[in-house]
Amino acid sequence: MPPPDLSLPPAHFHILLSLGAGDRHGYAIKREVAARTGGALKLGPGALYGSIARLLELGLIEEAEDRPDPHLDDERRRYYRITKLGRKTMQLEAARMSDLAKLAADRFGRPKHA
Repeated sequence: MPPPDLSLPPAHFHILLSLGAGDRHGYAIKREVAARTGGALKLGPGALYGSIARLLELGLIEEAEDRPDPHLDDERRRYYRITKLGRKTMQLEAARMSDLAKLAADRFGRPKHA
C-alpha cells in the first residue's frame, strides 16, 4: 500500500475507481476513465498497462478468473478486479482528499456562484 502521506498517481486512482464498479478489461477501463473525466484523462496503452502492472505488483488489483461467455468476448482479454487492499487504499485516499479539500476551503473559501 502507498505510504499514508503520499497520494496515488491519477492513473492509478482512476483505474481503481473504475474497478470499484466491477471487473473490467483494459480497454473498458480506458473508455470509462475517459468518459468519467470528460476526456481530460486519456490513458494511452503505455500508461494504462504500465499502471495495471504496478497495481498488480502492489496487490491493489488482481487478474479476475471469471470471464464472460467466450461467444460474447475476445478470449485474449484479461479482466481485472480490485482487491481488499485496493478498496482499503481507496478509502484512505478518499479520506485524504476530503481532508485536503476541507483545508483548502477553510483557507481560501468556496467560490461564489453567479
